[in-house]
Amino acid sequence: MQSRGTKRPVRRSADVRLLSIALLFIGAWLTIAYQLFQIQVVDYREYTAAAERQRIRVEETGAARGTIYDRQGRELAVSIEARSIYANPRQVVDAAAAALALSDALGLDIDRLREKLLADTTFVFLARQVEVAEAEAVEALNLPGVHFLNEPKRVYPSGSLAAHAVGFVNVDSQGIEGLEAQYNDLLTGIPGHILAERAAGGQVIPHGRFEVEPAVPGADLVISIDREIQFMAHRACVETVVTTNAKRCTVVALDPFTFEILAMVVVPSFDPSDRTEQDIANGTLTNAAVRSLYEPGSTQKAVTISAALEEGVVDWDTQYLVYDSIEIVNGACTNQGEDGENAIFGCYTDFSAHPPEVMTVRDCVRLSSNVCTVKIGQALGRDRLREYLDAFGYGSSTGVDFPGEALGTVNLPTSCSTCPASAAIGYSISVSPLQMASVYATIANGGLRMEPRLVSGVVTTDGVTRQPAPTSTRVISEDTARRVRLMLKSVVDSGTGVKAAVPGYTVGGKTGTTRMFDFDLGRYSDEYVASFVGMAPVDHPRLVMAVVVDAPNSGEPVAARTGGVVAAPLFSRVMEGSLHQMGVGPDA
Repeated sequence: MQSRGTKRPVRRSADVRLLSIALLFIGAWLTIAYQLFQIQVVDYREYTAAAERQRIRVEETGAARGTIYDRQGRELAVSIEARSIYANPRQVVDAAAAALALSDALGLDIDRLREKLLADTTFVFLARQVEVAEAEAVEALNLPGVHFLNEPKRVYPSGSLAAHAVGFVNVDSQGIEGLEAQYNDLLTGIPGHILAERAAGGQVIPHGRFEVEPAVPGADLVISIDREIQFMAHRACVETVVTTNAKRCTVVALDPFTFEILAMVVVPSFDPSDRTEQDIANGTLTNAAVRSLYEPGSTQKAVTISAALEEGVVDWDTQYLVYDSIEIVNGACTNQGEDGENAIFGCYTDFSAHPPEVMTVRDCVRLSSNVCTVKIGQALGRDRLREYLDAFGYGSSTGVDFPGEALGTVNLPTSCSTCPASAAIGYSISVSPLQMASVYATIANGGLRMEPRLVSGVVTTDGVTRQPAPTSTRVISEDTARRVRLMLKSVVDSGTGVKAAVPGYTVGGKTGTTRMFDFDLGRYSDEYVASFVGMAPVDHPRLVMAVVVDAPNSGEPVAARTGGVVAAPLFSRVMEGSLHQMGVGPDA
């Protein structure tokens, strides 16, 4: 009895242990089941996505940047195949040896390469957008940790020829200047994507997911620039800068019936494919045709005369008794210094001293008399002068499709007694060369003003889209425009612009010579701006051209620095070649 009684607790204890183990296993399986339920049912999307992220890679494929063509379809900006070289420094075995090999192959600084190869990162560019052959030579070295990717390079076949109009891109092929910036979104296109299921080693898994969304190429631009006219203007500007030691030469040529820009030249220029630190320091990258302002001087007189004719204040045979000076502020001419510093403060003089003479309005224009024009401006009045300055576009955007246009200024406050006289002869106002070309294009176009434009058409995968014709605004009547053109013709026939004449063609235009304002000193300097703006043929103008030369012949007598001496001959050469290029027959 006692022996059996002593064994019962042992069996009971064993049963408890078995039950405990069983419960433990059941709990474990329930926990596992719960976790499986959580993973496979509740959180299956999250884990599926995580698994896909390990196997599936999406790579972006760049869209080909659109090409920029001139009006004849010749390439001005194009993207070519290139490769960029990068490294994962953590995969590099021997940084010193790799730097030496890469330096020899790429011509790069060995110390800088070694620094990059030792960097604490997984990605660093070694060279961007190198030629394919050069990249293949580096690839043949089989350097651990050095990798390659396709990265197109933007090149400019015409070099500096149309650099200021076309602009340029940065190393990531994003437009940052000129038309490249203005139309960057169109030119860039839409990137594509490649989705591929890959193994741990990076190999594409056969029969795995593989999807391709092709890139949409950027649109091509057809611009209004005529490369032949651009070349002639560029060459003439270079020659003028060299012979006159000028700081800058700018030419803008417009078709007066469409306001398309056929040439936009700034010299010194630059190569968009090879910009230098010196280009940046000297301001060479700035498109002076659109962004630099100057006081137009006597070329502005065409607007003063247009306004007076349109308002019936004068006719072209209206006569004035003209002295060689006129005083707006009492005593100004008496106290004027030898350098003419006080001329803008109340005393206005003609370029050369002369006895009193009777001049018609036509003579005023032909001889570029400041005194006569001031008298006409007085008859017109401040308010009406301001109205026509506004109508011709002074102090406002021309509407050109180009970034960063300078608006210019019109300084005619009622508190300024001398400003109306100054504005009548081209002071107290500032303009860009493009604005002056637009003013004369309005006169050439029978008094109709339009917005200048550089892009003629956009070519997409869907076809060619022509830019809509710009709207026109009447500024002066056709008759007034015709009479002003005839006055401008007299300037070239027998006035201050005889050197602008083109054999076989009637030419109308106006010279301009103004002192440059030194903003650092707060006064006018001893340097001048020489300009000429004109058109041909006079009866039916086909081309308008503005020529602006900054600081020519410094140190020489003023007579050697005038628009008639410096800018008019340049105009003549380029206008003649341009009319031939356009197929315009002689009319004289």
